[in-house]
Amino acid sequence: MQRRGLLKGVAVLAALGPSSGISKEVGSQDFGWPVTPLDRLEQGPFDTDQDEGWLTALFTTPSEKPLRNPGLGLVGYAWEEGGPSLAARAGRETLEKHIENISSLPFVDVLYIRCDWRNVQSRLGRLDLDPVWRLTLDAAKRRGLRVAFRVQLSSPVFQPEQLALPEFLQSRIPLVKIGKIPEHGDSEYLEPRYDHPEFQKAFTELNALLAAEFDGNPLIEWVDMMQYGFWGEGHTSNFPNPFSDYATGERTFVQMTELQLDTWKKTPLAVNTQPDISNVGNRKTMAMAMGAGAWLRSDSIIVEEPIQIDQIANRPPWLAAILEDGYFRQYDISKLTKDPNGVNVLENYMLHTLDLGANYWSLWTEAAKLARYNEAYPRGFERLRSNLGYRLRPSWVWQRKRHGTFELIVAVSNRGVAGVPGVLWLQLASLDGQLKLRGTLDPGHPHGGGIRLASFLLPKGLVNNVHLSAELELRPGVLKPVAWACEQPLNPDGSIVIELKKADDRRWRKGV
Repeated sequence: MQRRGLLKGVAVLAALGPSSGISKEVGSQDFGWPVTPLDRLEQGPFDTDQDEGWLTALFTTPSEKPLRNPGLGLVGYAWEEGGPSLAARAGRETLEKHIENISSLPFVDVLYIRCDWRNVQSRLGRLDLDPVWRLTLDAAKRRGLRVAFRVQLSSPVFQPEQLALPEFLQSRIPLVKIGKIPEHGDSEYLEPRYDHPEFQKAFTELNALLAAEFDGNPLIEWVDMMQYGFWGEGHTSNFPNPFSDYATGERTFVQMTELQLDTWKKTPLAVNTQPDISNVGNRKTMAMAMGAGAWLRSDSIIVEEPIQIDQIANRPPWLAAILEDGYFRQYDISKLTKDPNGVNVLENYMLHTLDLGANYWSLWTEAAKLARYNEAYPRGFERLRSNLGYRLRPSWVWQRKRHGTFELIVAVSNRGVAGVPGVLWLQLASLDGQLKLRGTLDPGHPHGGGIRLASFLLPKGLVNNVHLSAELELRPGVLKPVAWACEQPLNPDGSIVIELKKADDRRWRKGV
C-alpha cells in the first residue's frame, strides 16, 4: 500500500463559491464566521455626498520579502508518522541535532509534529510527551517560529509490531482485523473499535489533556483534528472500517468531531478533506468542522480527486488551507525529473498550492536535502514565500474633511493568494497614546488579490500623526499582530505612521 494511495470515493461537499459577505449557505449548513464580528468598521461605498475636501495622506509600495505573519508559511517537520529525519532514525544524528537542523532553515516558518497517540500518553490522567515535543517547542520559541501538530489515533506505519494506541488501552478496547499487511505473512492491520465506551472515554480524556496543555498557547499555530483511520485522515485506504454498520460509523465520527470542536476554543483546528471512501461520515463531519471555522488540509496535491481541489480552491475566504504531498517529499535533487522546459517535477507540484490559494506548504523532515534543493532550485520556495496566504498593506490612506473633523479611509490591499484567515482588526493610535480607535473588516477580507476599504472618524481637533496597525483574529477572541507587507519603514511593533495634514494645507481637493 502506498503512503497516500490513489484514493477514490464519493464527493465530500458541494463546492463553495467565494463569498463577499459574512456567511455562505450550503444546504442547511451555514459556513459563516463562528461569531458575529463586533466593532465593524464602515466599509463603504464612500461617496462625495459630504465632501468638504480630501487628499491622499499615505500610499505604500508592495514588498516581496517573506513575512512570518500568523496564518501562513512553509512547514518543516520535526516528526512525521515514521519519526524524525532518516539520519536520526538510523542513528547518524541525534534527535536534538535533527530539530536544530530543521528549525534553522531560513525558509521554515512552522515546525510540525505528526505522531501516534502512544507518543503523547502512556498512562491514564496525564500526558507523557515524547522528547520531540519539548525540543520542538524550545526551538520554535528561540527562533520566532510556530508549532502545529497531529496526534494519530491509528497508523499502518509500525504495524504489526506497534499500534498507534497506547499499550495501557489495548487491553481495554476491542481491536478489529481489517486486512492483511503486505509482506507480513498472515498479520493483519488492526483498528480500534472507536465506538467502544472505553475508547470514547480515553479519547475524551486525551482531548482534555491536550487542550489544557496547548489550547491558546501562543506558539501553537493550528492543531489537526484527530480523525478516524490511518494517519488520522478519515480513511483506512482500500481496507474496510471496523464498525458494524454505516450508521454506527457516522454517529461515532460525528461524536468525535463534536467533542474536538467543543474542546478547542482558542487554537485553530484543521480538518482533512478526505472523501468518504471508508463510509464513516466524512461529508457530515467536514461540514460540521467548517461551520465551526476549522481550516482545511490535504495530504497530497496532484493526485487528489477533483472534488477536493474544488473544495479547497473555493472554500470560504476566512478559512486557511494547509497543503502537503505524501508522494513527493524526498527533495533529492539527484533523482528529480524535469519536463522539456527544465521545470523539475517537485517545483511543479509545490507551485500548484498557489492555484488553490493555500496558506501553507509542508516540507517534511530532511533538512540537508531541503537546503540543497533550495540552493539548486530557489525559485520554488521564493515564489511560495512571496505569495502564500495573505500579504497586506495600506495601499492608500485618504484624509477627508467631514462632520467638522477629519475622516481617514484606509484601503487595505492583499497581494497574497488567500483571503485573511479570520477577521482583520485595524487600529489607529496617536503617538502619545491618548487616541486609540479600533474596528474590524468583514471576515476573510480583503480576499486574495483584493482590496477592502474602512473608515475612521477622528476626534475633532486632532492634527497629530497616527500609527496604523493590524491584528488577525484567528479564532474568536484570539488576536495576533500582523506586519504590513510594504517597502516603507515600519515601527518596531509593525505599525506604519500616517502624517495627518492640517486644514489649511494647499493639497486639499474638492469632489465633483
